[in-house]
Amino acid sequence: MLRNRLAVVAVVVAVLLGQGPAAFAVGAPRLLINQDFPDPDIVKTDNGFFAFSTSTGSGKIPVATSHAPEGPWRITGDALASPPKWAKPDGGFWAPDVTSLPSGKFVLYFAAAVATSGQMCLGAATASQAGGPYQPTGDQPLVCLTSDDGDIDPQTFLDSDGSRYLLYKSDGAATGPPAAIWLQKLGADGLSLVGDRTELLRADLTAEKNVVEAPSVVKTPSRYLLFYSADTFQSTGYHTCYATAPTLTGPFVKADAQFLSTDLLGGKVDAPGGADVVDGHLYFHGWLNGGRSARGLYELPITFPGDVPQLG
Repeated sequence: MLRNRLAVVAVVVAVLLGQGPAAFAVGAPRLLINQDFPDPDIVKTDNGFFAFSTSTGSGKIPVATSHAPEGPWRITGDALASPPKWAKPDGGFWAPDVTSLPSGKFVLYFAAAVATSGQMCLGAATASQAGGPYQPTGDQPLVCLTSDDGDIDPQTFLDSDGSRYLLYKSDGAATGPPAAIWLQKLGADGLSLVGDRTELLRADLTAEKNVVEAPSVVKTPSRYLLFYSADTFQSTGYHTCYATAPTLTGPFVKADAQFLSTDLLGGKVDAPGGADVVDGHLYFHGWLNGGRSARGLYELPITFPGDVPQLG
């Protein structure tokens, strides 16, 4: 009886501290890639699973493969055949996202620095296979707004009606507005923009430190869940949150508590972020070995009872 009462008290204290009872149910995250593999994007295909990351020593856009979502995972090469004409060839290629089109073609989205200005913008490349090689398309970026002071972290979402969308982060000028996450409809080819973009949310909480990034959308029976990372990625305070809305265009309401953080995971992962939900699994990165030189790929099971995400 005393043990049960103490457990209840612990849950109440956690809720009052802005954490949540889910922290007590999370098991140990599984480390899938024990080397630098930041900003992961996972793709399920008929030929297995593919994962893509920001530039590392393994390539411009490293690609890893596995026959099962839990692994074993193996980095197999570089998915990007060559840098696009508009980008700095050695400026790095960030936060890739891969989606498949009805034609069977695959499109890879990424952020890169413009050669003439250094501003981060979004580009695209295509391939006939999920693992690549991807050939860049066009002589100009797909998204590149000077007023955004940098556009990064592309992520696609295919809605139930077949409409395709691109989500991404605008950095916001250092003396202007904080970072924001945007939604832009795509054409059927995945390479053209349709209509105006919509702002989904902005960094307006103290704990976010003016940063919201790495968007990823999951649709449940009655809601849209937008996962995102917040705070600066070098900080142990870097964490993952989510917001919900009745429609994809919002309005999105942020959850009262953080969803993934160093503390909520009991220190098992340092600065968990870059979340991607695929086939009942939540993939994310975290700093390895207590340092700030490499981020490994981690996984936890995830479900959505009552349209609410639950780990473990």
